[in-house]
Amino acid sequence: MAPQPTRDDRFSFGLWTVGWPARDPFGDATRPPLDPVESVQRLAELGAYGVTFHDDDLVPFGTPAKERDRLIARFRSALDETGVVVPMMTTNLFTHPVFKDGAFTSNDRGIRRFALRKVLRNIDLAAELGASTYVFWGGREGAEVDAAKDVRAALDRYREGIDLLAAYVKEQGYGLRFAIEPKPNEPRGDILLPTVGHALAFIAELEHADIVGVNPEVGHEQMAGLNYTAGIAQALWAGKLFHIDLNGQRGIKYDQDLVFGHGDLLNAFSTVDLLEHGAPGGGPVYDGPRHFDYKPLRTEDVEGVWTSAAANMRTYLVLKERAAAFRADPEVVEAMAASGVADLATPTLRPGETLEDLRADRSAFEDFDADKAGERGWGYVRLAQLAVDHLTGAR
Repeated sequence: MAPQPTRDDRFSFGLWTVGWPARDPFGDATRPPLDPVESVQRLAELGAYGVTFHDDDLVPFGTPAKERDRLIARFRSALDETGVVVPMMTTNLFTHPVFKDGAFTSNDRGIRRFALRKVLRNIDLAAELGASTYVFWGGREGAEVDAAKDVRAALDRYREGIDLLAAYVKEQGYGLRFAIEPKPNEPRGDILLPTVGHALAFIAELEHADIVGVNPEVGHEQMAGLNYTAGIAQALWAGKLFHIDLNGQRGIKYDQDLVFGHGDLLNAFSTVDLLEHGAPGGGPVYDGPRHFDYKPLRTEDVEGVWTSAAANMRTYLVLKERAAAFRADPEVVEAMAASGVADLATPTLRPGETLEDLRADRSAFEDFDADKAGERGWGYVRLAQLAVDHLTGAR
């Protein structure tokens, strides 16, 4: 029997995911717009615990204040009725033409100030709705023409913006944490902070780095030819994995936003294994929402939207079962031991050993038999096949 999602699984979806009307650069929408309240209700019925949104997903850009209040109140009522929570919120700084050269890094100072005000108002809303994470995806922060953007100045302005907003969160006592979402390209030709590594390096330069982490997305990392599991493992290592976006991607191309697992299934398996169990040698474990940032295929009707939403959760739960079986398999345990997987957690220097001690240790160099050590086979293919066997149900 297929596993069924419950609120304890902490699955969440963006309003922009199920609500995508399937308009793309080459074609008009194939589905009608969805009412955010209907989305909350249907996701609750499917077993999701959370819903996330950009400000413009709920309140269209330019909506008068009175109507904005009405839309928010109606949405809040749907949350109260269903028990669905808002674990994360973000601001749309990419759709309106005003942001075509960026928001925090636009060459126009007035646009940068407008962007900050737009975010400030919605940070207040996120706090009111009980969100714990506020995501920043800089989809328009970049350029197509190298000479058009002073990257050093752009990073200065980016830092200025994030620091100002983080200081505001602390002043208000909101308890929100920020998460930067990297992406290499699309819609800009080249986007600033394109990968997890770039984002972590940027965060290290912030005044309020203590409340700023990352929100890696499967497709975004794989668009750059990178390994998503390795990326989130580094973010965990740095103590900066504040949120995740799960979806599917098939190689280095445009952002496909497929259902989770409907791309690189082996990497999806390793991702779920890491999220649920941590690294084999121990270490920090991610304890946040399992958030799906996908888009229902353009070929689907409205009912297909909900079928695809359910598919994300089903795939995750199936992979969770397979990963648990993989970890519990005695042959896997033995294969990992033979490959020395847990041995990597042992410090290279003994407790109290100094550099001088290492230099004086002849067994570490002068008497070390490199040729003999080089004969060792590591058995990684066996490990990989065991993972495939569990993933496919062969074991």
